[in-house]
Amino acid sequence: MLALPVFAVSAQATAQTKGNTDEKLFNDPPAADRGWQGLANVLEALSPGVDTSLPLTPSQITDRIEQMINQGRAQEALEIIQKREAQRAESQALGEDVQLMFLHARALAATGRETEAEQIYRDMTITYPELPEPWNNLASIYIKQKQLDRAQDALSMALSAFPEYDLARYNLGQVQLMQAYESFSQAGQSGIADATLKAQEVQRILE
Repeated sequence: MLALPVFAVSAQATAQTKGNTDEKLFNDPPAADRGWQGLANVLEALSPGVDTSLPLTPSQITDRIEQMINQGRAQEALEIIQKREAQRAESQALGEDVQLMFLHARALAATGRETEAEQIYRDMTITYPELPEPWNNLASIYIKQKQLDRAQDALSMALSAFPEYDLARYNLGQVQLMQAYESFSQAGQSGIADATLKAQEVQRILE
């Protein structure tokens, strides 16, 4: 199984959401009261009638969504992503939140909606071909579909975009081993005894 990277892009999203529109994205419990209750009551009486809390920045939002996916809370993360996308559309935010797009695909894949995830990754490889991570994760979907040649092509594109991307190079090696196993297995079925032994050796490496 191909490993999935923690995605990060060098450039932050330039569009800012207008106003405090992220306040309902995360249902965080209110902070517990501390100290003398009488003082707390006085402070409560002096507090303004409007919400003056600072909104989360786009990078803080995507960081929290990423944590949710990494914790196995992909469905919950998906709901937050959909709310965030609706907020951006409502506020007519300029530009595209690339990190949010990538996390959307990850959340979809983690919840079994791989066809939709594949489409987002493919769109990203067209719009942002210089980013290697969508190519890498697209390859992971092709692996599950047993499309090894397409996985190899996707990983080669990832390395073309960023030759020092070690994770893609590792995954490419895994794919090539899978291809070798298939070739040796087919040759073994044709009666070539040595090929069967080679297939077994490759299988042990993959395990």
